[in-house]
Amino acid sequence: MIEASGLTKRYGKTLAVNNLSFSVDAGQVTGFLGPNGAGKSTTMRMILGLDTPTAGEVRIGGKRYQDLKHPLRTVGALLDAKWVHPNRSARAHLTWMAKSNKIPARRVDEVLETVGLTGVAGKRAGSFSLGMSQRLGIAAALLGDPEVLLFDEPVNGLDPEGILWIRRFMQRLAEDGRTVFVSSHLLSEMALTAGNLVVIGRGQLISQSTTKEFVARAAENTVKVRSPHLDRLRAELAEAGVAVTDSDGGILVSGMDSDKIGELAAQHQIVLHELSPQTGSLEQAFMQITGDSVEYQTGLPTGAALLEPSAN
Repeated sequence: MIEASGLTKRYGKTLAVNNLSFSVDAGQVTGFLGPNGAGKSTTMRMILGLDTPTAGEVRIGGKRYQDLKHPLRTVGALLDAKWVHPNRSARAHLTWMAKSNKIPARRVDEVLETVGLTGVAGKRAGSFSLGMSQRLGIAAALLGDPEVLLFDEPVNGLDPEGILWIRRFMQRLAEDGRTVFVSSHLLSEMALTAGNLVVIGRGQLISQSTTKEFVARAAENTVKVRSPHLDRLRAELAEAGVAVTDSDGGILVSGMDSDKIGELAAQHQIVLHELSPQTGSLEQAFMQITGDSVEYQTGLPTGAALLEPSAN
């Protein structure tokens, strides 16, 4: 379990993290989201003792990272995939890390096999592609068989097969009872991976909830309806005071759930071809809830399409 309490970090006059408190429980993947400049990387560095908080503290299993005798046995982390001497082989890099924390040497080959790098274990890490470097970073995080894992943009540089692999792998780690904390800008991937979310903006906590709760809180509940008698249905819905908009061969109904729409249609003998509740996406919820915390505004309304330049 990770517990942050009153976490604050100043760099001169810049307040990067401001009185941030949250917890990350074991047994589930928790996504760590926020706009660029929100303080995610600074927070992760403070969790790992790489930056010292100006105020507040972070505890992992009740202890500060600095107080862990063999930290890699408790916490595994991937913050920078290129953090490795370019002239060292993948095996040499992991062997050095294992010796520094008294981890059995056999774990090196085990984690290399786990991430699919056995065939290139003897190659210089400096020659690795970004995807291979990511896999090596994940191997390093797993080296001490830790109970707590932190990943910063773990799918960066991975192909679709690799993305699917790391998603399932993180979920298996959580199912084993580990604490898995993942920062990512790929919201569609987080929607598939994380059961819980910690969302920050301008260094402050915006939300901590399940992913479903976060999306439901932000999304407007609508129901898509298709019918050969839309005019009649539209009139009955208007009579009931329900908002209706056109949508791709049908209508979107706001303010009435699908059960009541179906009952209304049956009451007036209106045939329905589709009656499907529409749920919002994590991207939509994120943009709505964090809109005021974006560091650099584009000047476009949320969800606005980019226009192609007109031909001259």
